[in-house]
Amino acid sequence: MRPVSAFLPLLFAAATASRAQVAPVPPPRAPTPVTLLVDRALDGAGGTISGARIRVEGGRITAIESTAAGTSIDLRGYTVMPGWIDTHVHLDSHFDRTGRIATDSEPALEAAMGIALAAWETLMGGFTTVQSVGDPGERPLRDAIRDRGVPGPRVLTSLGWIVGRGDSTGTPDELRAMVRARQAEGADLIKIFASTSQRVGARPTLSEAQLRILCDEARAAGMRSMVHAYRSQVSVAARAGCDQVEHATYASAEDIATAARLGTVISPQVGLVVQNYIANKERYLGEGNYTEEGMATMLRDLPLDFDICRIAVSTPGAKVVFSTDATAGAHGRNAEEFLGRVEHCGQTPMAALVSAQSVAAQAIGMGDQLGRLAPGYAADIIALDGDPLADLTAVRRVVFVMRGGVVYKWAPTAAAKR
Repeated sequence: MRPVSAFLPLLFAAATASRAQVAPVPPPRAPTPVTLLVDRALDGAGGTISGARIRVEGGRITAIESTAAGTSIDLRGYTVMPGWIDTHVHLDSHFDRTGRIATDSEPALEAAMGIALAAWETLMGGFTTVQSVGDPGERPLRDAIRDRGVPGPRVLTSLGWIVGRGDSTGTPDELRAMVRARQAEGADLIKIFASTSQRVGARPTLSEAQLRILCDEARAAGMRSMVHAYRSQVSVAARAGCDQVEHATYASAEDIATAARLGTVISPQVGLVVQNYIANKERYLGEGNYTEEGMATMLRDLPLDFDICRIAVSTPGAKVVFSTDATAGAHGRNAEEFLGRVEHCGQTPMAALVSAQSVAAQAIGMGDQLGRLAPGYAADIIALDGDPLADLTAVRRVVFVMRGGVVYKWAPTAAAKR
């Protein structure tokens, strides 16, 4: 049986589904100051910390020293580090009451429950910030987590995406209006499809000129741009000045080198998304482009995902960030991507972890706030049962989760050495 706390996200569902007027819920009070006792920590930027006391107050780390006093939580025997950041998830994607992938016909209350539970599972897996791209239903979830104390990771959302049609239609003014519409809706970033899905051929859908208009407009609006791109669309998006490219399968080493040279963030996925689709194939088949042929294409070309990831991590100057593209069936298991990055991309365990900490924080424009254990940074802190640098499967054993100074999970194990 799930603990009572596991059902807290459902309170959000009931609140958002109701049309009744209710009194506003005040934001959560500032958490009580606390000191974390640590004997082994990773700082999120490639360094280690030993024998420290991490002082947390007002939702932030205020000191890392050996003598900090006050109320304490003893995390000695575990590996402590900044909470992970997944730069590409789909919290709206979930299975419905029948066990099938949910569609727009699902009742609103059930849809709200599904998205809130996906957020809870993600937080329990050690991910304290996610970039979810995207569905309009993610806006109330983002706001409820931020403003009403609903348990979940910090959420950035694109509230949907802009889709190219594979032709030259769309005047500059029309393209700019698409970006401005997302901004007016409250999006945190712009998600753009410059290629069709891999399941239907991964064909280009936007020209370099069109991408430049979209990404320039996003930048002018103070927003980042993320581009779904396969093949040479990777270098096209980089030349167009877009901030981040997703997937990159079928691209060449030259495409990746172009993205690296221009500072474009590269976001491959190798450890979870395709594996999850195949494991849950029967629950997806029959909806949209989830066909037998499409699933077979993803499985057949999974080695090409591995290839492009290896090229990316070995390309000098490439900014390779952590992302999973987690959909229904994968929420809460995002850490499987770490194992995939080491096995299939050739990253070291430390590099894989840092890609979800300081590197990811930089990629989402929050490098001065998240992704590090350092004074002034958000108190997004997790602890693992084990040392992931020696045994990477420790990423599956998250025993402590703090976000913004609030403890959401603390499950000490007898195996930890004191």
